[in-house]
Formats: sequence, structure tokens, C-alpha cells
Amino acid sequence: MASSSASLSSSHGYEIPWVEKFRPTKVADIVGNEDAVSRLQVIAHDGNMPNLILAGPPGTGKTTSILALAHELLGPNYKEGVLELNASDDRGIDVVRNKIKMFAQKKVTLPPGRHKVIILDEADSMTSGAQQALRRTMEIYSNSTRFALACNTSAKIIEPIQSRCALVRFSRLSDQEILGRLMVVVDAEKVAYVPEGLEAIIFTADGDMRQALNNLQATYTGFRFVNQENVFKVCDQPHPLHVKNMVRNVVEGKFDDACSGLKQLYDLGYSPTDIITTLFRIIKNYDMAEYLKLEFMKETGFAHMRICEGVGSYLQLCGLLSKLSIACITAKAA
Repeated sequence: MASSSASLSSSHGYEIPWVEKFRPTKVADIVGNEDAVSRLQVIAHDGNMPNLILAGPPGTGKTTSILALAHELLGPNYKEGVLELNASDDRGIDVVRNKIKMFAQKKVTLPPGRHKVIILDEADSMTSGAQQALRRTMEIYSNSTRFALACNTSAKIIEPIQSRCALVRFSRLSDQEILGRLMVVVDAEKVAYVPEGLEAIIFTADGDMRQALNNLQATYTGFRFVNQENVFKVCDQPHPLHVKNMVRNVVEGKFDDACSGLKQLYDLGYSPTDIITTLFRIIKNYDMAEYLKLEFMKETGFAHMRICEGVGSYLQLCGLLSKLSIACITAKAA
């Protein structure tokens, strides 16, 4: 029975997460971050891998890059030559002293000039003690083992480890890069879509490829058609059109209409953080005088700071709209 259900899930392509199904296996196939990818390609070609820290936002290709690099360096020896630990594994000081040390000591036959690779994904969640224990291990076994650490912020990695590693920075992917990859997946999976649907997916992803592919798969699995309405049903973010209308009402001096639009969003259950994040992205691309845009972004930034500190009430959001309205009136008077 188990085997039949497994074959059933594999017969339907959409049963496998598309993030895994379309994960690049070669460094050259990784989308975006050309500088970082070209550096990794040189390492893959030469074979002399230094200890690496890959830092950047989620969904930009850090883990994929390390796995692809390890596959290219070790080829058929990948299984014996790579130890991968991520945040779901126990990575306290005992693991560093036992598991990592034992793997570093293990004798593995590799091609000449190649090293064993220890991949520590989400390394910024490792305890300070574990990182301290890791620094000596990195030095003692440097002739046979290389470490690759992936993290969101390199500042959370202790200085001694940072100084032992080459830092490769990843940045958020551009809309064009995400669209290019989405088109490959859409063609391969025969997804029915309209361009506005893909535009909505790119908007909700905000430079995160993993998020974009998951949103695409969730929308297609749920509705069998990717359009704007279906995407926002699945992703459940404040609809950009609602937020855009709210901004337009503020700019045109219709404060009461803007407030009622905000109340609608708030009553739908969106958190103030969701609303203000979407508001910032709309303001950034809204066609208005530069002075006004700067004022809007400044006030939005202050309101976001207060919300992050815990004052996430409807009153705060209304206060933000009133500040934006005052900025508009001041600009018109000048």
C-alpha cells in the first residue's frame, strides 16, 4: 500500500514540492547573484575550496549553491564526503565535539586535491559555545576538511570564524530573474496562467525565489489557474490595489476614504506589519513628487519602528495616514 501511494504521488508532478523538483544541481544554473555565482564557479573549476560563509536573505540560493558546489567538487563521492547539518538538527557544543569532529577525522578516499565538506545551514542559529568549539576544529582538520556556513546575517557568526572564512554575499533576486525562472516552471508543468497572475506572485515573493515557487505551486494546486485574484487568496497578503487606492485617497486629500479603506483591511484580519510592509512597497513605486515620496517613506519607517516595538494598534495606522495627509497639505501649500 505504501509503495502504491508513493508511486501515485510521483506520477503527479505537482505532488513533489517544485522548490525541490527544480532545484539547480550545477552552480552555473543558479539564478541571480552573478558575482557570487561566478566566484563559486571558479572554486568548482579549480577544486581548491576555502572555508566559506554564504550570507543573504532567505530564498536567494545559498543552500542550493553549497549543495551544487559540493556535488561538482566531489561527484560520485558526495555521499561519503559531505556532512550536512541544519537548524532542525541538534547543533549544540556536544555535536561539534562529537559528530563534526568524528566526520573530520574519518578517512574518505576522494579525488586528489579535494576535501571533505561540512555544510552548516542556518549557522547564525548555532549557540555561541558551539561556534567557539568549531573554531579550533576548523584549524586542526584544515588539511582534509572544509566548512561551508550559510546564514541570513553574517554578524551573528563570531569574529574568529568570520576571519577563517571567505565571505560570499547574496542579495534578493530581481523581479526579472524570478520571472525567468517562473516561466521555466510554468512551461515544464503546463500551468494555466495570465501575466497579471505571475506579476502578483513576484509581488508577494519580494525577491525570494523559494516563496515565489511555493506560491505558484499552491495557487495552481488549489485553483488550477494562476491569476491575480487566486494568488492573493492563497498568499493572503493585503491586496496591493486596496493599498494603492488608500495612498491615492491620501494624496487627493480624501482622508475619510483612506481611513475607511484601512479599516476594511484591518477588519479582514491583516496584521499591522503586513499592511505597513505592503504600504511601503506601494509608496516606493507610486508616481508622486519626490519630496512627497521621501516624506511618505520617512513617516512609514517611523510607524513601522513603533509597530515592531509592539505598538501595533489600528490607532497607529490611522496616525500614519494623518501624518501622510499633513505632508500632502504642506506640499500643496508650498
